[in-house]
Parts: sequence; C-alpha cells; structure tokens
Amino acid sequence: MRDDRAMATKLHRHGLSFHAAIVYTFLYGPILMLIVLSLNRSGLPTAWGGFSLHWYAELVKNRDLLAAALNSLLVAGGSTLVSAIFGTLLALGLERAARNMVLDAFVFLPMIIPDIVLAIALLSFFTFLEMPLSLLTITISHIVFNIAFVAAIVRTRLSYFDLSLEEASMDLGAPPLKTFFKITLPLIMPGVIAGSLLAFTISLDEFVIAFFTAGPSRPTLPILIYSMVRFGVTPDVNALATVVLAISVMLILLSQRLGGTEKLF
Repeated sequence: MRDDRAMATKLHRHGLSFHAAIVYTFLYGPILMLIVLSLNRSGLPTAWGGFSLHWYAELVKNRDLLAAALNSLLVAGGSTLVSAIFGTLLALGLERAARNMVLDAFVFLPMIIPDIVLAIALLSFFTFLEMPLSLLTITISHIVFNIAFVAAIVRTRLSYFDLSLEEASMDLGAPPLKTFFKITLPLIMPGVIAGSLLAFTISLDEFVIAFFTAGPSRPTLPILIYSMVRFGVTPDVNALATVVLAISVMLILLSQRLGGTEKLF
C-alpha cells in the first residue's frame, strides 16, 4: 500500500514536471530562437553560419534604429519622471485620505483597459484639442497608464508603513513637509524606484498607444521595428530585440527586488 502510494506520488511529480517543461518551452522557445538567430553569422533561420556578434556591430551602424532608440528613451524617461511624482502622490492620497473601492477602480482602470481602446480615446482627445502628434503626445499618453502602475506599487509599500515614525517626527517638532522628505519618502523610496523601473520598461516596449499617438516623423523603436518587419525580419532587428529584451528583464527583476511587486501581482 505504501509503495503504491509512493509510486503514485512520484508519477504525479513527473507528470507536473513534464507539463511545466511544455509550458516553458511554449512560452520561451520563440524568445530563445530569437537570441540564437541574433548570434547566427549567416542571419538565416534555416542555416547556422557560426557564432558571431556581427549583427550587433551592424546594429550600431544603423542610424535609423539608433535614432528611434533615442526617441524611445526620451519618451520613457519623460513619462517615467512625471509618473513617479504623480503616482507617488496618488498612492499617498488613496492610502491615507480617500479609501474607496469605486475610486480605486477608476484610478487603476488604465492598467486593465485594452490598449486599443485607450489608444483611440487618446487620439480622439488630441484631435479634439488640435494638438499635433509628436513625441510629446506619446509621452503624455504613456503617463496616463504609467501613473497607475507607479501608484499601485508605491501603495503596496505604504501598506507596510509604520505611521508611528511620522507621528514621532511631528511630535519632535518637524512640520508635515519636512516629515515627508525626511521620513516618509526615504522609507517608500524603494517602492518609488521599483514603480519607476516598471513604468520605464512598459513605456520602452509599448507599441499600440505609441502607434496611434505618434506623428509622421521621429518614430519610437517599436514603431520602427514594426515598419521593418512587415517586409521581413532582418538579422540586425533580431540583435536589437535581444538587447531590448535583456534591458527589460533586468529592469523588471530590479523593480521586483526593490519594491516587492510579487506581493502586488
């Protein structure tokens, strides 16, 4: 009886391991293939020409890709900076001044609303204002949803905050503003940084909203890549995608390390 039970448990574990292997292969197999192709000298998916960093060198020489990468960095940097400030203030207000489930739903709606719906809404808004589409409109659009992500992560940090520290500071004569900058902000700073890193990553990779709110010139990196892959994926695009993937993974891991986002998601 005991041997049969042990055998059943062993078979169950092997079954789960096999299932997990299939799932991970399905999820990460294409990504692994992309990385391998970026290191393939021949640049062809059907023929291995040897390990080489040739396409990464070609990537550095591609001025259009580098210009688009700079545009993406400007958009991601600008939207992250604004989102970090307003997202932190929003988290403080939601956690301490206006606890309401309905308000929470409206605040975090940009996180779950389909990108295409938000993109059309933002395009209609800019058209109504007669605002020319440019990197500025893309940045404003990214701020709309990045604020919610920053607020969610900072609010998670605030839920573990010891209010007695602020009370002690004010009891010792520190005004509220000084207490915020000397006590509150340093303690929640890991959450602010984590939210900012996540916002930067999302903004750097975001395509749909940027595509709808971008002007005819100065495209961001995802838009330029989309325009290129319509005529076939070139090896330097594989190299670029690998670089963006590496940056995104590092930023997400760092944000989880700093902000404990596993508690949120």
